[in-house]
Amino acid sequence: MITVSKEDYLKAILEAECEGEQVIAARLAQWLSVSAPAVTMALRRLKRDGLVSVRADGRVLLTAEGRNIARRLALRHHLIERMLHDVFGMAWFKVHDEAERLEHAVSSDFEALLARKLGRTGPCPHGNPATPEHPNIKRKRGLLLLSETQPGGHYAVQSVYERDRKLLEFLEQKGIRPGASLSVQARNYDGTVSLVIGRKTTELGSPAAEKIWVAKGR
Repeated sequence: MITVSKEDYLKAILEAECEGEQVIAARLAQWLSVSAPAVTMALRRLKRDGLVSVRADGRVLLTAEGRNIARRLALRHHLIERMLHDVFGMAWFKVHDEAERLEHAVSSDFEALLARKLGRTGPCPHGNPATPEHPNIKRKRGLLLLSETQPGGHYAVQSVYERDRKLLEFLEQKGIRPGASLSVQARNYDGTVSLVIGRKTTELGSPAAEKIWVAKGR
């Protein structure tokens, strides 16, 4: 039986992988805000069910079955975010947390209706695809992190890390959201990036700039 807890662990492993991280028990504890013993017990159950494997170095890997379950849940989460934003008009920086609460309660029938109405390929309100993308895939598509941009360049925001509500609210206040255009004025000694967004000049620290993917503009 696939419980809510098991689904959460599997999706967390998939998402952490797609952030380019080596997934270990300690990282899962941090990612899910649970204790180390809770992660140990969960991984034991997931191994027993054939959903994950744990290497000798501690790295946690999804099996084919575990990956399929994680991807299905990620798609459901994605569709709910789009429904909340596109259909009900919920602010883009609020939908992730709401979708986290709803994704386990949605039936497969309702999921199919959402997919029929919204399609399975469009980006979510944060600019992310239905299946989380590894940074290497983003780079192959010509994207780069805002922290890597060059002064004098013009860029369009493509996607934003969505698991940090405070970050999303902070970016919204600065007018930095998917689809926004910006110019990079300077990369400063202290790690901040000076930006022009519309007619406003602002600065962004490296922890935030490293969570924003952009495409080169004209």
